Amino acid sequence: LRLLPQQRYLRAERAEVSALERKRNVLCCLITRILKVEKQLHIDNLVFRVIDACQKGQLGPGLQFLSFCCHSVDVLSCVLHLLNQGYLRRQEERPHVLEY
Repeated sequence: LRLLPQQRYLRAERAEVSALERKRNVLCCLITRILKVEKQLHIDNLVFRVIDACQKGQLGPGLQFLSFCCHSVDVLSCVLHLLNQGYLRRQEERPHVLEY
């Protein structure tokens, strides 16, 4: 029985974190791109469009051949992140509608 050095585990964890960060960055860019075109969109429609684009591999210039699985929780997490950063905002009279 041979144990792997701890450094390999650290590298694996770093790789996983890096992959999650790349996924979040791609989703945030996709959300922003969709809302730039639409100007405002119901949050349910936005989630559907992002998931659909991920499944079809239509992520934007330079990422056409990249497709990955994303869930509504991933998209909503990125929406909250963008709201907190000030890139998106909610309409006061209709909080379920997002604006860029």
